[in-house]
Amino acid sequence: MTSVRGDDSERTGPDEHEAATSLHVGDQPPGDASVDTTDAGERPPEETVQTTPWWKETLILVGTALVLALIIKTFFVQAFYIPSGSMAQTLEVNDRILVQKISYWFGDPQRGDIVVFDDPADWLGEEQGSQPSNPATKVLSFIGLDPSGGHLVKRVIGIGGDHVRCHDGIVQVNGVNLKESSYVTLADNACVGVWSVVVPKDHLWVLGDNRENSADSRAHMGDPGGGFIPVDDVVGKVFVTVWPIDRWRFFHRPKTFANPALDAAMGVVKSTVPLGAFLVLTPTLYRRLTVGGDYDEPIDEDDER
Repeated sequence: MTSVRGDDSERTGPDEHEAATSLHVGDQPPGDASVDTTDAGERPPEETVQTTPWWKETLILVGTALVLALIIKTFFVQAFYIPSGSMAQTLEVNDRILVQKISYWFGDPQRGDIVVFDDPADWLGEEQGSQPSNPATKVLSFIGLDPSGGHLVKRVIGIGGDHVRCHDGIVQVNGVNLKESSYVTLADNACVGVWSVVVPKDHLWVLGDNRENSADSRAHMGDPGGGFIPVDDVVGKVFVTVWPIDRWRFFHRPKTFANPALDAAMGVVKSTVPLGAFLVLTPTLYRRLTVGGDYDEPIDEDDER
């Protein structure tokens, strides 16, 4: 019997043939028919890469940019410029503003919003606002790359169902005095004369912040439509002034429009409580609704306009 030690260099048996015929990875077996006989000086033919002409690439880039601009303008944000002083000093002549449309995808404009709307009733004749006349500017306006004209900008004061009136120089909504001194800065009074309207459903009552120089809803009360703006004509809500740089600012809804009495006085009940129980639990509101709601909200002396 043959003993095998771990340091023996000789082995017998079938393993000897396997060791003799084993190859290292990458060794070329002798006599293999697949031996590369290509001449070392020869190179395989290079593949020809076809490139797009520069003018075609330019057209594709420009076309893509125009499509994206139209999508952004149609659904998200649009630029406008201010042609008149009807919203001074909130918005000044030649201010560039951005209007966002996302807020009204699933809701309607609210009291206090500054909105841009179309002009189907030809209000712009009284506003005397100028519009771009350069053909190139008109094209850029159409695709949303330049501020566009042909629209009006005002502040929403009343929404569908609201009773809006002028009372002793103060604008009232549903019997509640609005405190407007933060944005009505050029007029001695927030309104003049005596007028009273009830806003139809799906319509708005709008006023300019420069109350003495604004041909707004008040100026069109005798026109077809009564000076009310259809909600469908609203383009979007002004949210920022972007030019000039020193007038850059974001706009928020004034606090006076957050007063819950505005909805309460209109009889809006935002709960699932039956109407009868609601009236029993709030006798003061019940009296206001049955008498007519002609109650004034106490205001500070410096806000009385």
